[in-house]
Order: sequence, then structure tokens, then C-alpha cells
Amino acid sequence: MYIVILAGGSGTRFWPLSRKSTPKQLMSVFGGKSMLQRTVERVLPLRPQRVLVVTNALQAAETRAQLEYLEGVPVDVIEEPVGRNTAPAIGLAASIIARFDPDGVMAVLPADHYILDEERFREVLEEGEKVAQTGVLVTLGITPTRPETGFGYIEALPQEGGGARSVVRFVEKPTLERALEFLQTGRFFWNSGMFIWQACTILDQISTLMPELSRSLARLAFERDVWELADLKPQIAEIYNEIRGESIDFGVMERAIGVQVIPASFGWSDVGSWSALPEVMEADEAGHVVIEGVGTVSVASSNCLGYARGKVVAFVGVQDLVVVDTPDALLVCAKDSAQDVKKVVEELEKNGRTDLL
Repeated sequence: MYIVILAGGSGTRFWPLSRKSTPKQLMSVFGGKSMLQRTVERVLPLRPQRVLVVTNALQAAETRAQLEYLEGVPVDVIEEPVGRNTAPAIGLAASIIARFDPDGVMAVLPADHYILDEERFREVLEEGEKVAQTGVLVTLGITPTRPETGFGYIEALPQEGGGARSVVRFVEKPTLERALEFLQTGRFFWNSGMFIWQACTILDQISTLMPELSRSLARLAFERDVWELADLKPQIAEIYNEIRGESIDFGVMERAIGVQVIPASFGWSDVGSWSALPEVMEADEAGHVVIEGVGTVSVASSNCLGYARGKVVAFVGVQDLVVVDTPDALLVCAKDSAQDVKKVVEELEKNGRTDLL
């Protein structure tokens, strides 16, 4: 199996630690390793044919630097000159794989997700590989544990036992009332953004449903019969100059026929904002999570999150706060407003403060 890791996101909800050149997936908040490093290490026991990491030019150098320690592992970093969302990134990776192994199965994984039960996760990928070898598109659906309004959902046909199910439809982020209904039916799963398919299968679907993108990708010319991607850099730049951005969900998955979903539970989080970290990191007796700090003092306080490298963090008379201290910026926000941190980035962009982006 080939592993394709999408690592070009901006991670604006994790400002001020996340910046354009070092976004969320390159941050080190889990035991000194970045989310990207953990994502790659997570799949290594599967002994993949290759790992392809798709990122943008601004993040490519740091991405390569973070993966240098992986000796003996075939890892390629593919640079996009500009972000064009997930469909072009996946199509590009599939085109490269198909040049050498058209029937090769590729698992597409975001670089910035957290997974608790990594062994079970690998088992699900292997289940998906078998289904994908039949020539269908496979996505992983997370069995919901609460009526979540921040995720998209996948509705599947009911089925006795485990295994893949036929997808009925993809649903955008619901209201709380609808999310409660979804939970009660047992037919809806969180859309994880993880996919498994043969390279030729996804390229066929892109050809049918996104013909403009397909025609552009078809122009890639491999000058040598060896796995050497440096020759492609100027070609990728030319192609990306003309294609439009589109998500793989909207471009393909929502319109494709015969899509299969594998329901799964392996302790998954998309770690969408600062407030999600307490769900996946151990808190102290007061409910605080402090990252990179050298100590915590809590006085009449509870359930706060702090980031302060090399500092003692003291909380006094506060609850449910997020405090992030970096050399040039300080963030203080309520946990339930953490999704709005991206608005700070938008405001900084509007004011021309590129030094803080």
C-alpha cells in the first residue's frame, strides 16, 4: 500500500503557534513530535511501498527536515506551488503512483489528526485495502460518540455485522437537532477525511467528474523510468497555475457511485482547535493541560489550557481559558470560542501584519 499524507494546511485555528511556514501539522505538542511525524510513524508498521507527503512550497523545507530521521523509509515530499485544496493534491499523488503502479492501493491521510488506538487504525487500513482492490472508492467513517455539529457526516445503508457499507450520501455539518437524529439512527458516521482506493480508480473518477483537472494532470511527463520526482517540479508549477481549487469531497466523493464506508472506532480527533487538545492529552487534577511548560500553579481555577515554553503557568480564579504564549504574540480566549481564533488571522491579514502570520 502507498501512503499519501496531505500536509499543506494552514492551521489558522492554532495561531499564534501555528504560522504559514510552520502550521498545525508541523507543531510539536505531543511528546516532542509533530503531528506529521506521528502520522508517518503510525503507518510504518504496515511497511508501505512509499510515503508521499503533499505540502506547499512554503512548508516543504521544514517538512523535509522533520522527516530526515526516517532512515530506510522511502518518503517523497511533493511541493505544490500554491494550495488548490484536496482534489488536485490527491490527483497529483495518484498520477505519480499510477505511472509506476496503476493498480497500487493508496491510503490518503491528513497530516494533523490524532489517533489513540494506532494498532486498530492499521487494521482498518488493511481492511480498506482489501475492499479498494475490488475497484471501489473507500472512505473511513468514525462511529459518533456524541451529537457533534463541527463535523460532516456520512450516511450508510444498514448492514448486519462489520465491514464496509454502501454510502447513501455525504451531509454537511448539521444543527444540533439533526446531529441528535443522526446519532439515534445508527446509520451516520463522522466524515474523517481519510480514503483508500487504487490509483487508477480515483483517476478514472476524476476523469469522469472533474475532466478539467484530469486533462491538466494527464500532461505530466515522466522523463525517466525511475522514481525521481525532481523532474516534475516545473510541470507541477505550470499545471497548478491553471487549475482551480476543489475538495475531493465535493469534486468526487459526493457524486461518485458505489462509494463504500468502513465504520471505525480508534480514538480519533481532527484536533480542530486549541480546545480539542484536552480531549487527547492528559489533564492534571484541576483539569488543566499545559504544553511545554515547566510547572503549573492553580488557584481556584479549572479546565484551562496553556502553552508557554520553558515557563511556569499560573491560573488564578479562571475557568475554561486558552492561553498561548509565543515570543511575538499572546493569545487569551475562552475555550468555547477557540474556533474563532482563525478570525484573528483574518484580521491580521487585513491589517497587513504579515510578520505575525
